[in-house]
Amino acid sequence: MSDLSPMKNLDATPVIPARRPHLSGMAPRNEMPEHDARRLTGPAGLAHIRLGESLYTLRITRQGKLILTK
Repeated sequence: MSDLSPMKNLDATPVIPARRPHLSGMAPRNEMPEHDARRLTGPAGLAHIRLGESLYTLRITRQGKLILTK
């Protein structure tokens, strides 16, 4: 009869979760700039964001989610 109780291997090596790799070229989360979406969008909840020649619209929905569209 084998003892399969969870207390059997208390001195086993703990399992440490793997770190999620960040995308190449991106700073770790604690080093990234942080912006408040409500300050960016103002009272209307809308803002234009330019990336090169493209213009995007950032919108806060009634449910409090962000939508970025081109």
